[in-house]
Amino acid sequence: MARPLASEYGEFYHGYISKVKEDDLLTAFRNQTAVSLQFWREIPENKLNHAYATGKWTIKQVLQHIIDAERIFAYRALRFARRDTTPLASFDENSYAEEARVDDRSWTDMLEEFQVVRIASEHLFRSLDGEEMERSGIASNKPMSVRSLGYVIVGHAMHHQDVIKERYL
Repeated sequence: MARPLASEYGEFYHGYISKVKEDDLLTAFRNQTAVSLQFWREIPENKLNHAYATGKWTIKQVLQHIIDAERIFAYRALRFARRDTTPLASFDENSYAEEARVDDRSWTDMLEEFQVVRIASEHLFRSLDGEEMERSGIASNKPMSVRSLGYVIVGHAMHHQDVIKERYL
């Protein structure tokens, strides 16, 4: 599965997609999933409810955001792969973060949820053939191909891990 062309996604997503160095999406999923799980497991417990500034998300909220966004991106990919032409709305990540109520969740449970969601995403993209990967639809008022959504999933998680490294740890 080749990298998506810039014409297959909105400019906003370029930063996420450019973080993914692999030219094969399934290889990128495998490589990034292992690295991500190791990264999240090594965060000290006393940092999990830490936000680097007032009004910023905690580390737990960041991980929940990654999980929520991955579910949404995978849902979009499934809809487009199945030729559903209904334009899909954007989502308010800040509202989702507020409503997630992660403070009382166990970190172990959140890590397991991330892993299960990621495995489901990998299976979804592995099940699609070349034609399905090239299909596209409209999400957040922008065209998006199925394969670009796969790269967004991987790159989005990488982006937030970089933010955690730079600003939280």
